[in-house]
Amino acid sequence: MTYLLPSLMLLALVAGIFSGYPVALSLAGLSVVFMLLGDIALPTFSLITSRVFGAVLENWVLAAIPLFIFMGIMLEKSKVADKLLLELEALFHGRRGGLGLAVVIIGIIMAASTGIIGASVVLMGTMALPLMLKQGYNKSVAIGTILGSGTLGILIPPSIMLVVFGDVMQVPIGDLFAGALLPGLMLGGFYALYIIYVAFTAPHKVPAGKALKSANMAMLFLRLLKNLIIPALLISSVLVSIVLGIATPTEGAAIGAFGAMVMALFSRQLSWRVMVNSLKDTCLTTGMILILAVGATAYSLVFKRIGGQSMIEDAVGIVGHSPYLVILVIMLLIFVLGFFLEWIEISFLVLPLFAPIVAGLDFGDAFANQGEVMIWFAMLVAINLQTSFLTPPFGYALFYLKGIAIPGVTTMDIYKGVVPIVLMQLLGVLLVALFPIIVLWLPGKV
Repeated sequence: MTYLLPSLMLLALVAGIFSGYPVALSLAGLSVVFMLLGDIALPTFSLITSRVFGAVLENWVLAAIPLFIFMGIMLEKSKVADKLLLELEALFHGRRGGLGLAVVIIGIIMAASTGIIGASVVLMGTMALPLMLKQGYNKSVAIGTILGSGTLGILIPPSIMLVVFGDVMQVPIGDLFAGALLPGLMLGGFYALYIIYVAFTAPHKVPAGKALKSANMAMLFLRLLKNLIIPALLISSVLVSIVLGIATPTEGAAIGAFGAMVMALFSRQLSWRVMVNSLKDTCLTTGMILILAVGATAYSLVFKRIGGQSMIEDAVGIVGHSPYLVILVIMLLIFVLGFFLEWIEISFLVLPLFAPIVAGLDFGDAFANQGEVMIWFAMLVAINLQTSFLTPPFGYALFYLKGIAIPGVTTMDIYKGVVPIVLMQLLGVLLVALFPIIVLWLPGKV
């Protein structure tokens, strides 16, 4: 009976999620209800209000979120990805799987420039899926490639999710950006190897297009460099300034937002209507993230006050004293939650509960300090959460692609296509768990 109230609070949240009621409002409402049921003193409500304002609304680190969102939307409006896909698609013509490799490369570039999964998946699905199917690509291979490369934006910096992680876990965002770079590129490499493997084992699934003449190839390569240099300079200036500590995340995001607006201007895509729509989309996305942060802050505070933190610690203690077994259980829990919740909800709910537990685990000589443990744990969670966009029934990337897919692409085609991508994601989690150097090498160098 000791943990009756926190257990009921968790069950009530699960019921609220499955009812379809907005998660942010469920979190806020349950915090008030269980504060009363737990006989918590009413002045505690003022403490919740102070936490909401101090930890969320007055947090300058979180000001980077709308700036990064605006940067991504502006880069999408500037048609950078459209031009690059056409150039890369022509460059790889005449090679089996060439168009698939072009999609993966564009996905990595989009991930580093937008960081908005909905925009990336919709853009890639609109541009690349009809081209791939027209060229004779197998539906599952084409869909899987687009979904995998389209969701890299949640991991490859500058990532909104890593900004949230840095704030929730109190880890320097520059270290998280540096730590995420190699795992993100590793996953992109997995998708490229998947295309190459299919090209060798089942070439009919990734047929080649018509090859270009060598003279045209030279001109094409020059145009490709021209279209690639400017976005590469913008992205690298943002990342380098944040990772090296030259600029704060908010200042780096402001530089990126201004640079993306200049790119849209020079590409003749910037208009008053585009500006208004971009600001509107930025406000809507930022509002969704902040309202969840507010609700989750209230929920986690009340949950801890009624004994929830002790319940979680005792539950973890039942698993055993092996720190790696504890990490495994946490990863499995996050993977299952990803079937039903978005990364934002999981980040604000799970990380405040499990981060202190992980910080207290003894890994022996595997890590130099606690800071390395937290960066490594953050990357494990980040790669794991990327699968939350890809796993049914509520994988948002699946819905995004289904919404814009051409006739003939069924929901079952999308589910079949995403299976190998999810397996590659889990392989990525396993490799990072076994070899922390993948995450820690770059932060250690910079």
